[in-house]
Amino acid sequence: MAEELVFYTNPMSRGRIVRWMLEEVGQPYRTQVLDYAESMKSPAYLAINPMGKVPALTHGVTVITEGAAICAYLADAFPQAGLAPPPADPERGPYYRWLFFAAGPLESALTNRRLGVEVSPEQQRMAGYGSYAQVMDALEQTLDGREYLAGGRFSAADLYLGANLDYAMNFGAVEKRPAFEAYVARLRKRPAYVRASEIDNGLVAAQQPA
Repeated sequence: MAEELVFYTNPMSRGRIVRWMLEEVGQPYRTQVLDYAESMKSPAYLAINPMGKVPALTHGVTVITEGAAICAYLADAFPQAGLAPPPADPERGPYYRWLFFAAGPLESALTNRRLGVEVSPEQQRMAGYGSYAQVMDALEQTLDGREYLAGGRFSAADLYLGANLDYAMNFGAVEKRPAFEAYVARLRKRPAYVRASEIDNGLVAAQQPA
């Protein structure tokens, strides 16, 4: 029997990104929905992720946490899904670059912006992302006129970066530049994205009081 994939999440969390990735991979998986107040802080779950946060994934005895790491792991564990360039492919470099750009500079810049944290010019060398403006300009330059981030085809890097960009634009943390909107609109048409959104939206609706 193949090793079971177990997905730990909450539909109102970054777990939505991993749900989308799992739907792209197309392998059977079991979902464990956790709540923020109790089950996410339970001893059983803290043994999986001591941070007490979601998402997390177990694949047999392997435990993976952190959204970008889970996406990278799934892309390599199931290469038949075509979600990462092969290891010897020169496009592996851009793939890693933009996947971890999204997990590092982009997410840090967006978090600070939503928290109202301003990095002064004197602090920009200390901050890993420099400044919010630098991150946005670099991203716009990359996406303008480009369909996907690596090798001209959709990959886990597009999924992770696109999901974060989509979320940030929806909540006003990122201005809706044409290159950003065109990129996100293209990703939203993917059948796996639609399926994942329907699943998580259904879970959110089920949690609402009658």
